[in-house]
Amino acid sequence: MTVSLASFRYNRTIYTKPVAFRAVWKLLGLPLLRSPLLYGTNWRVLLLKTFGARIGEGVQIKTGVRVTAPWLLKIGEHSWIGEDCWIDNMAMVTIGNDVCISQGVYLCTGNHDWKDPAFRMFAKEITLGDGCWIASRSVLAPGVTVGRNAIAGIGSVVSSSIPSNLIYSGNPATFKSVRPPVTLLPTEKFNRASSSSRPICPDDLVQSAIDQFPVNTVSGLSN
Repeated sequence: MTVSLASFRYNRTIYTKPVAFRAVWKLLGLPLLRSPLLYGTNWRVLLLKTFGARIGEGVQIKTGVRVTAPWLLKIGEHSWIGEDCWIDNMAMVTIGNDVCISQGVYLCTGNHDWKDPAFRMFAKEITLGDGCWIASRSVLAPGVTVGRNAIAGIGSVVSSSIPSNLIYSGNPATFKSVRPPVTLLPTEKFNRASSSSRPICPDDLVQSAIDQFPVNTVSGLSN
């Protein structure tokens, strides 16, 4: 296969707003959102809402945050978005309640088809469940779901979904530990094939709970 970037064409289906609307956001709204000169978080929340974001009460948004498309962003209540995060949402990004996204995190919804000589672009949604923590400098790939109360450790590269209540880290991110307290989810199953071979825990109760954690399930997201 010979790659021909001259044949590349933007996938217009990922743009759900008129050109003029997107231009106003990029030229005016985004620079204001990222500005370190304007103190506080309430006006950032208001700005994102003005451009179509759905944001709950008590959300904290720090300086330097970059959002590609506010109209494709939904945030629950009392969540934090740290300095210099980039929510690159060419597809919907849904952030639950009490989520902590630390400094410099990159949420990447867009990708290219490496099998296509024209390098076709596509996008997949990212979902973060209630109470999860995405630690500093982590990268989440398109289509990833991080389960309720799960953690992606510092500098993690997350290319597949993280089950609820589990801690993943590394590049690529793999299973490291359980985040207490353990919540039994009797109808859900943990996929060991996607985890590391490292022993999980000698405690039979915790082991039993791990066997029931989901790979792609998020519960408790706000409407």
